[in-house]
Amino acid sequence: MTTTPAPSAAPAPLPPSLIATLPGRYYTDPGIFRQEQEAVFESMWFCAVRSADLDRPGAFRTVQVGRENVLVTRSRGGGLHAFLNVCRHRGARLCTEEAGQVRRNLQCPYHAWTYDLDGRLVAAPNLTRMPDVDRDGYGLVRVALREWLGYAWVCLADEPPSFEETVTGAAVERLGNAAAIEHYGTEDLALGRRIVYDVRANWKLLVENFMECYHCATIHPELTDVLPEFAEGYAAQYYVGHGAEFGEEVKGFTVDGSEGFGRLPEVTEEQDRRYYAITVKPTVFVNLVPDHVILHRMFPLAEDRTVVECDWLYAPEVVASGADLSKSVELFHRVNTQDFEACERTQPSMASRAYRRGGVLVPTEHHIGMFHEWLTGMLGGNDG
Repeated sequence: MTTTPAPSAAPAPLPPSLIATLPGRYYTDPGIFRQEQEAVFESMWFCAVRSADLDRPGAFRTVQVGRENVLVTRSRGGGLHAFLNVCRHRGARLCTEEAGQVRRNLQCPYHAWTYDLDGRLVAAPNLTRMPDVDRDGYGLVRVALREWLGYAWVCLADEPPSFEETVTGAAVERLGNAAAIEHYGTEDLALGRRIVYDVRANWKLLVENFMECYHCATIHPELTDVLPEFAEGYAAQYYVGHGAEFGEEVKGFTVDGSEGFGRLPEVTEEQDRRYYAITVKPTVFVNLVPDHVILHRMFPLAEDRTVVECDWLYAPEVVASGADLSKSVELFHRVNTQDFEACERTQPSMASRAYRRGGVLVPTEHHIGMFHEWLTGMLGGNDG
C-alpha cells in the first residue's frame, strides 16, 4: 500500500520568476474586510457619483463608502455637497432611496427634522422653543468632496490625503504626465450607457484582474482581436506611458473592430488608435480610447460581493444625435462579463486549503505584487 505524504508545514521557496500573492484569507475573512473598510475605503478619496447625474437643485444620491452611507446633494446654489446620511436627532437614515429629488429641503421621515441642501438644520417640531440649539452645529455631518473627470469624489477622513497625490497622481503615474488624461475632456463628455454589475467576488480580485492581461488570450477573444498585443499577456499598465495599439485592420474600439466615432477634439496623434488603462486606488478603473472613455466605479459591499457601475462616455453631440452605441458598448460589456465570471470562479477557491498560503504571480503580473504591498501597508502590515 502506498501512502501519500502529508504536505510540509513549511512552504517550498519560490523560484525567482514567481512572486507570492496574498494568502486566501484576504479574500474571505470578514475581519480583514472590516479593516479595509476603515483603513482604505474610509480614509481615501472614493469616487461616489457622476456629477451630471445630479443635474438640478434638490437632486441627491446615496452611496455606501466603507461602513458609512453618504448623501450627495446638489444645492440651490448649484454646488455639490456630501454628508453622512444620518439625522442628528436620533440617528435615522435621512434618505432611504439610492437616488431622488426633493423640492427644497431634506426631511427625516422619523421626527421631521429638516435640513436645507447645504446641510443646515432649518426646522424641527418645537424647534422655536429650543433657542439654544445651534442650527449649524446640529446640521448634517459634512464629508469632504472634490470633483474630477466629471465625478464627485468624497473622503470620510477628518484630514483627507492630498487629492493631487492619491487621485490625479494615479493618472500621472500611469500616463507619465498630467496633461495626457486632460486631452480626453472627460468632464465634458455625456453618458451614453451605464451598466451595473453585481459581482460575487472580493473587490481585490477585480482590481488584480483589471491590472493584468495574462488572462486576455484565454477569455477575451474580442478584445485581443482589437488589441493584438494583449494576446502576448502584457497589460496596458505594465509600464509608464504605454498605450496598447489597435490592430492594423481595426477601425475602431468596437466589438467587431468596425468604425466608431470621431476622435475626441483634444486627443493627440500619439494617443490615436491606442488604449490606455488607469487604476485609481482603491476602486476606480479609467479606460481611454480615441472616441470615448469607460469608467468603472466599484462599491465593495462584503468580503465576497462587489457592485460595479460602468459608464460609457462620449462626445455630447454623439449621444444627442441618437447614434447607435451598441457595438462600442458591447466590446467592453463582454470584457466585463468575462472578467467578472472569472473573478466569481476564483472567489470560492480563496477559502480552499490549497490557497491557504496564496498563489503566485508571473513576471508580467509584477505590478499586482506592488498592489499587494500597498494594501498591506495601508492595513498597517497586519497579516490578518
